[in-house]
Amino acid sequence: MPRKRNLEDLWWSVFPIGTERESIDMIKEFNWNFENLEKTLEEGGELYGKTVYLFGSTESQLSDVNGELKIILVPVVVAVDCPFPPSDKIGINLVQTGEEEIVPMKKMKMAWVPYVPLEDRFGRIERLKTKIFTLCCTQRRSALKHMRTERANKFNYCTPYYMPLNPPEDEDGTVVSVIYPLEPPIICDFDLECDSYEDLADKIVKAEGLPEDEREKIEKFLKEKVKQGEIKLKQAEEARKKALEDMDPKQREAFENIKFYKFYPVKTPDTPDVNVKSRYINKYYLKAHYLM
Repeated sequence: MPRKRNLEDLWWSVFPIGTERESIDMIKEFNWNFENLEKTLEEGGELYGKTVYLFGSTESQLSDVNGELKIILVPVVVAVDCPFPPSDKIGINLVQTGEEEIVPMKKMKMAWVPYVPLEDRFGRIERLKTKIFTLCCTQRRSALKHMRTERANKFNYCTPYYMPLNPPEDEDGTVVSVIYPLEPPIICDFDLECDSYEDLADKIVKAEGLPEDEREKIEKFLKEKVKQGEIKLKQAEEARKKALEDMDPKQREAFENIKFYKFYPVKTPDTPDVNVKSRYINKYYLKAHYLM
């Protein structure tokens, strides 16, 4: 039997947050390899000797599997280079309604858990050069069957949350995103400075081929959601200012130098090609500094 690599099971230790529980088994369809991640954490690597926080996700891709085009679920790992946890919260974004919640990790039974490499599991972990923490979920899949549907579904829409010290340069504080609940949902942006409810409702009706009596419903819905969105934008800015005021100087310095690495699996003879690679992480972390 070939000897196992010291960090071989690291990527699998990282919970693929936001992946539907019914789909997680699809990841096991292939023997994915993250030696690129392992090398950055080993001696000589970019992240060796640092404190690193890892979380996982999945991305659907169309790939050639044994000569057949097939939708596969590709695991992705994000490494956060920071001496402090990037966040203790989770975002829950319900696609059907457009509702968003920011809740403590423990509410969704999630936490940053220390990871110990294979060769060090019987030693003293405080001596490890590189400190690795993974975002894990202790909620058993079997327990979801006994939960209320609303609560169980929230696990499918969890997203790692992060609040940057300063708003991104391309973030527009006058734009509110709205999801109109049809099947499939209609997603649109409303610019507080230049859009009108009547014009946007008219565009949606024409673009989607909806009946005329839907126009008034859309306009009313837009007014309600945009008003809520304005309040959220104001609250988010106030929360950012408050966080900066309360932040320890050392923590603030660490967040000013924080770096995100996004890893895709490497190609091996028994895994399909990963054709599309993107620096985009999620709506909170936005883009990775490094794509691996």
